[in-house]
Amino acid sequence: MTKIITFNVNGIRATTRKGFWRWFADQDADVLCVQELKAHAHQLPEEARPAGYFRYLHCAKKPGYSGVALYTRREPDAVHFGLNAVDDAFDWSMMDAEGRFIQADFGKLRLISVYFPSGSSSPERQSLKMVFLANFLPYVQGLKEAGCDVIICGDVNIAHQNIDLKNWRGNQKNSGFLPDERAWFDQMLDLGIVDVLRALDATRAQYSWWSNRGKARANNVGWRIDYHLCTPHIAGMCSAVDVYTDAWFSDHAPVVATFDAALWQCRE
Repeated sequence: MTKIITFNVNGIRATTRKGFWRWFADQDADVLCVQELKAHAHQLPEEARPAGYFRYLHCAKKPGYSGVALYTRREPDAVHFGLNAVDDAFDWSMMDAEGRFIQADFGKLRLISVYFPSGSSSPERQSLKMVFLANFLPYVQGLKEAGCDVIICGDVNIAHQNIDLKNWRGNQKNSGFLPDERAWFDQMLDLGIVDVLRALDATRAQYSWWSNRGKARANNVGWRIDYHLCTPHIAGMCSAVDVYTDAWFSDHAPVVATFDAALWQCRE
């Protein structure tokens, strides 16, 4: 069995103060993919350095902003920090400066922690988000064509279907639920990438992010924007995907996927 957790912490120091690492210690997880660190390596709390895990961070140059991390019990064959390290078809320098991508290789398995840009703050950021999407898709396609197994964990900042957000009617013109963004998600699935939660349950309304405004969390007015996206060989081994909401560590919730196999041994 392999357990993989993805979680946008919205600040590793804040989520530590809210007890996240005490919860994590009880999960017996093999992998933790983190997004929105908002910290550099020297700023990590001691609790964010759990024993028994290899830890890799890709931090934003801007202090207190973005950043991703990957914790794994098994040491990878290689780790790549930023998309420029793995993809020469596009200049990812601007996005890499924001610390949005880290990839660990285990044999033919590619395990990715990624934090997609949000376009909600301005038209310029929305345009940048669409450029990111347009160029990330062929990178994933290339991995798949190369025969790699792929697990993409992260905050995609897109709710794919109506079922993936509570107020879908009122958000059709808002970033995160725009037609072009949803069409991009369709293209990802057309490549053969599987949204494992939705593959296991096509009808469950399950959210992973709630606005801090109003009473969104109390009323469960949320969005599902945090995903495990896998190639079919890996997706076929997934037996459960659960969003943990019994405690609140962030405006996002941890998403836990369980696979009925030791994934490291699948394609070595």
